[in-house]
Amino acid sequence: MQFPKRLQLANLPTPITKLERFPLHGSGAQIWVKRDELTGTEVSGNKIRKLEFSLAEALEQGCNTIITCGGLQSNHCRTTAILCSRLGLKVHLILRGDKPEQPDGNLLLDLLAGAEITYVLEQDWATHEDLARKLQADYAASGNKAFFIPIGASDEIGLWGYIAACKELKEDFEQLDITPDYIVTATGSGGTQGGLLVGSKLFDLPGKVIAFNVCDDAAYFEKKIHEDVTLWQRRYKMDVDFQKKDINTIEGYVGPGYGLASKEVFSTIAELARTDGLFLDPVYTGKAFHGMVTEILKGKEGCMPDAGSVLFIHTGGLFGVFPQQQYFSFG
Repeated sequence: MQFPKRLQLANLPTPITKLERFPLHGSGAQIWVKRDELTGTEVSGNKIRKLEFSLAEALEQGCNTIITCGGLQSNHCRTTAILCSRLGLKVHLILRGDKPEQPDGNLLLDLLAGAEITYVLEQDWATHEDLARKLQADYAASGNKAFFIPIGASDEIGLWGYIAACKELKEDFEQLDITPDYIVTATGSGGTQGGLLVGSKLFDLPGKVIAFNVCDDAAYFEKKIHEDVTLWQRRYKMDVDFQKKDINTIEGYVGPGYGLASKEVFSTIAELARTDGLFLDPVYTGKAFHGMVTEILKGKEGCMPDAGSVLFIHTGGLFGVFPQQQYFSFG
């Protein structure tokens, strides 16, 4: 299969780990973890896979500035800021929320990487793409060319990140001789979920792709992913048998809201760290892993009734733990 222009930025392939000690309380399911939190150190997680294609497109267009957006603790924005520093590109982040007095977590790394930041209040966030277009015009007026990457690099270009990851997964499954019944991921902007759905078809992967949403609802992801895949098919002249019914988003685990987790999620994060030395975050992976385990333990009443072997995509997010450390309890 012919991929578009791509930068080699991530440490690939990432390994797959078999969970040996995490308790599943009588379930016969086996959980495997695709360790995409190991795609780098400062740039760890799933976003770098998408940005290999997005930043390649920006350079192809002769851009010297990247504009992107997300929450104050956006993994995507942190990864973009650091990669742009390494590539010699200026980066301008549009972040949702008030400017904090003391930055920490991902925001601290954004600033250390030299990102210019515009903070947008929650109530004004609906206009952030208008602001991005204005910034592009401002940069053009000063002789610079700015490339806009949407939230999470989740668009028809970013889809390639996890389409390519599916090629890697096919090789993983053959080498490890595993045939997962389900491939599970967190979904927040839809790009990882969409890429896995398309890539699993292109590379004929075993297992049903399901995602646990950490914001919005299933209807949103059905619409967003269908739009992204349609644009991808048109832009790259690709033909894949993809339908809305393929998009399987499991609701019920968002908790108090985006970036806010229940005490059960924090307990699950701590338990996995204790038993298997794997660290999740309370924004994405913690919610999805907790949802996955809860559904497995429901047995035939859950969304994975025949789960014998399950692959969980660990999409990173470690730096998101530190701003919420007060919600963990010890002893």
